[in-house]
Amino acid sequence: MEIGVDRLLCEANAVCVGLAPDVFDLDDEEELVIQSGPVPDDQVERVSAAVKACPKNALFISG
Repeated sequence: MEIGVDRLLCEANAVCVGLAPDVFDLDDEEELVIQSGPVPDDQVERVSAAVKACPKNALFISG
């Protein structure tokens, strides 16, 4: 499982960061940063919840 973001939709409101801080973060310019590579097995549930909770539907799961 890998995560992608539609940068045109993302408002960097950090809902995903709150739900899965080991995978999502905001940089100094308030841009969303996603951990590269596949989502670790112990984070799949948290990441799935973050994707569902994104208020702008900017996150998506691939693979």
